[in-house]
Amino acid sequence: MLATKIINKLMYSGKRNLAQQIFYEAIDIAHKRLPDVVDAAEIFNKAIENAKPMVEVRSKRVGGANYQVPREVRRNRQQSLAIRWLVDNARKKKGKPMAKRLAEEFADAYSGTGASVQWKEQVHKMAEANKAYAHYAN
Repeated sequence: MLATKIINKLMYSGKRNLAQQIFYEAIDIAHKRLPDVVDAAEIFNKAIENAKPMVEVRSKRVGGANYQVPREVRRNRQQSLAIRWLVDNARKKKGKPMAKRLAEEFADAYSGTGASVQWKEQVHKMAEANKAYAHYAN
């Protein structure tokens, strides 16, 4: 189920077969980069788990002013944000095949580093900085 969501996010112009090839090749490459991991599926499961945000900021208009209000993120949105960040950050890297870029992003997120995990930490910092406006959340 999770693999299907990642493949759907990878897919361009309805080319599912190509997206599946890229995804499974990325899993193989990431599994070779992390030889201590027994199961290949564990790599992308843990990568997504490490990239899931717990809180995010949402804009709220109160009395003519916009406030960045920190809110908890629902479980399904956490997952979709993590998948989006992993795929988008892999796409931003240039000069390599997509499978290699995605594999690097999976491996980095698995080990707790990488652009997707940094993105999550940045979102958490913004939420922490705007904690004073938490009372505006409904």
